[in-house]
Amino acid sequence: MNQAVIVYGVGKRFRRYHAHRPRTIMEAALSLGKRMRPKGSFWALKNVNFTVEPGQMLGILGHNGAGKSTLLRLIGGVGRPDTGTIKVNGRIGALLELGAGFHPDLTGRENVFVSAAISGLTRQETERSFDDIVAFSELEKFIDSPLRAYSTGMQMRLAFAIAVHTNPDVMLVDEVLAVGDVAFQSKCIKRIKELQHNGCAILFISHSPEQIQQLCDQAIWLKAGQVVAQGVPDIVAGQYNSEMRAQTIQKTPVGEVQKTNSGVELELSKNRFGSLEAEIKSVQLVPGIEINPGEDLSIEILYQLNVAVEATAFIMTITNEEGESLHNSSTDLIPVIDIPVNEQQELKLHLDNLNLSPGKYFVDIGMYDKSWSYAYDYHWHVYAFTIATRQDDVILQNVPVRWEMNSPEMSLTSK
Repeated sequence: MNQAVIVYGVGKRFRRYHAHRPRTIMEAALSLGKRMRPKGSFWALKNVNFTVEPGQMLGILGHNGAGKSTLLRLIGGVGRPDTGTIKVNGRIGALLELGAGFHPDLTGRENVFVSAAISGLTRQETERSFDDIVAFSELEKFIDSPLRAYSTGMQMRLAFAIAVHTNPDVMLVDEVLAVGDVAFQSKCIKRIKELQHNGCAILFISHSPEQIQQLCDQAIWLKAGQVVAQGVPDIVAGQYNSEMRAQTIQKTPVGEVQKTNSGVELELSKNRFGSLEAEIKSVQLVPGIEINPGEDLSIEILYQLNVAVEATAFIMTITNEEGESLHNSSTDLIPVIDIPVNEQQELKLHLDNLNLSPGKYFVDIGMYDKSWSYAYDYHWHVYAFTIATRQDDVILQNVPVRWEMNSPEMSLTSK
């Protein structure tokens, strides 16, 4: 099966200009051309990598200015990346700026045909879908009125209805699921899920981690134009939530650098995320950082509680250098009521027959609260290892795993 969207090494750079840049030819002439040239540049996106399969929904999280909308516009063909490549297989449907192509002097009916043509539909295809578009938008009584008589909400409903009836192979959705009332929003979400079920690949931007968790199969977190987390939506959303939670209750100030026992620097909001109510103190890979294909790997985790919590959940993910998740394993909840605060506890994870192609990989380790809603401590792309011996395929789907914890208070074995 061909991948619907392939984004590889994508970067986009924009110029910065002076705040008082001349706006007219006269101003430019009077200022002798001063402040006309850009004073610098910045990267809105940098080294972004991911793929989306047909029928898969990828959620993209991030604060304002993280590069989310820029990424979707590049995928939609609005502009070109400065580095890397983007490949899209099939027709694109875009829910980016709803109604951006509408003309206020045309009727709703006329705008349907114009917008559908822009989206690549023939007039015959639009005529076949016209009644469904109007019915979906619930604007039958107003379809022959000039668009200038429509409210903003009515225009958005019509634009959404057009976009989801263009039979796209790839759908780009940018913060538009707040269209209309609650009933209409539910209908929009249902329609998007129908498209996904029919094999449409969907890229969905949201500020809501809850929406990402509910709707998406995979997720990425963009921060300052770079992917800082990628994988299972619950885990990525938990990391995103933990950064916000950490602002008020964290033990270590944002930006303070700590080092692991292997000498790698840990820095909050860069390669470490979490509230730090509990901390991962060290992670040791056994037999070492160079492993042969088929060899067993043990991960020894030392952690402690900084405040009393009821339970923790651990997750381990193996990723490649591009951030793609190859294997996930998590514990059931570990009760920690009897573990004293500020005393360290050891947890071990054993992976048998680790078959990987030659290359560099990372073990990402995270501690979560019992509901998986946010991370206490998550270390991302910190613990690296290499596979040096030749092996043809990546085979990680059925790796036997065992989580083990032994202490005077309790013992735990979890698979």
